[in-house]
Amino acid sequence: MTTRAGRFAARTVRVKAPGKVNVSLDVGPLRPDGYHSVASVYLAVSLYEEVAATSTETPGITVSISPDSTLDLDGVDIPLDGNNLAYKAAAIMADVSEHATGVHLEITKRVPVAGGMGGGSADAAATLLACDALWNSGLSREELAHLAAELGADVPFSLLGGTAVGLGLGDELSPALAKAQTDWVLVAADYGLSTPEVYRTLDRLRDAEGLVAAEPAGVDPKILQALRSGDAEALSRVLVNDLQRASIELAPDLRSTLGMGESLGAIAGIVSGSGPTVALLAHSPTAAESLAEDLLHHGLTAWAVHGPVPGARIISDTLL
Repeated sequence: MTTRAGRFAARTVRVKAPGKVNVSLDVGPLRPDGYHSVASVYLAVSLYEEVAATSTETPGITVSISPDSTLDLDGVDIPLDGNNLAYKAAAIMADVSEHATGVHLEITKRVPVAGGMGGGSADAAATLLACDALWNSGLSREELAHLAAELGADVPFSLLGGTAVGLGLGDELSPALAKAQTDWVLVAADYGLSTPEVYRTLDRLRDAEGLVAAEPAGVDPKILQALRSGDAEALSRVLVNDLQRASIELAPDLRSTLGMGESLGAIAGIVSGSGPTVALLAHSPTAAESLAEDLLHHGLTAWAVHGPVPGARIISDTLL
């Protein structure tokens, strides 16, 4: 962007995008292409990543992590180059935008890294929306969703938000009319789990037991019914995650985290996605806050959150 005097004027677009919990996750057998078909119910929750995209006169893409990040990132290896999903998202947007400039992405990390909550996917979704606005690309949400699918199965959902059913690789999304609030406590681990390794472990466990998984055709309607009504008790009876036992195989302490949460008053608990973040279902916002405090007193990192919440959205657009 240039002013009338011909001088470059920087602009910053800031976007926030939510993390997610897989309220259900059914995983099919290993496919010939190396992937697994899934049937999942995604719930966007009130723990957000933020990306500030600032236009730069110098061509290219740079990435930094904001000092305002609330995660303890000591020892956490977050790539700041072309291996970062937000960087990849900016590169895709630059390819399709007529007026792309250089851009610096400052990411505020709040969603656990490698925690099964789609934090990196939220960064990518936020970057797509921010660069679209920054460069006046004029893409529709549907067009942005197509680009999001190129980046990973969870990225389209972070754009969409709310509640959705995901089929195929998880990127074939159908919004679910489930707007009633449910309350959760998220418990972070001080380590991450590799999603591909969790899937490989599930395949190994199934092979050892002689189990042949069926291709998932859809999700249990009882899950959507419970989410529509906000009935936490009913929801607690139908929570399912096929990856949970693989995550526990790789990180056995997850079993004790789930047990502690339930002993302190959670209605039910589940490993979120590939883990290791644990999602504990609570009766109410007050119960969630109390449970999070109790877990903090036991030395765990915990947040009270709720869902569903909207997907990626612009929170500021500023000329510098």
